[in-house]
Amino acid sequence: MTSKHSDSGKGPRRSGRARRRLRTLILAGIAALGLAGVAALTLGNREGGASAEQIAAATGTLSAPSLFHDFGQVSMKNGKVSHRFPVRNDSDAPALVEQLFTSCMCTEASLLVGNERIGPFGMQGHGFTQRISRVIPPGQEAVVEAVFDPNAHGPAGVGRNDRAVTLLMGGRRMLQLEFTAYVTP
Repeated sequence: MTSKHSDSGKGPRRSGRARRRLRTLILAGIAALGLAGVAALTLGNREGGASAEQIAAATGTLSAPSLFHDFGQVSMKNGKVSHRFPVRNDSDAPALVEQLFTSCMCTEASLLVGNERIGPFGMQGHGFTQRISRVIPPGQEAVVEAVFDPNAHGPAGVGRNDRAVTLLMGGRRMLQLEFTAYVTP
């Protein structure tokens, strides 16, 4: 007795035309997702961002009363620690904050302007470094919050850890805020 079906339960077979149509739809979907990703990366964080006119006029610079913080001994068992560095635009022109990044993946940083938290941001080269495009007017203050995770490096991270958070401003001016922590188990 012979069976009328020779596909051995493999399910319906698609014709060459249907396979090509399906492949075209899949490729079009991948292309659309890729374009959306490129657009998102290009636009960056536009919410609350500066206008072109504000960016062009932003030649000011931020400064900090303290560029260094010593956490002292930080126990791995107690988890993350944070420090807030106040920054201020003491210049006569608006200051443009373009990027905020850290020196190590064990550290995250956020920019606090009024009631708004922008970030957290991590180490450059590890993921996408998002543009901030935030203008700080003359006389206005903001805060850079650095969060250090003593567990990030495991047992190899025990001992002295020196880290930095960098604010990149318009015209490639930088403000570097540093801290040290002595990690214990």
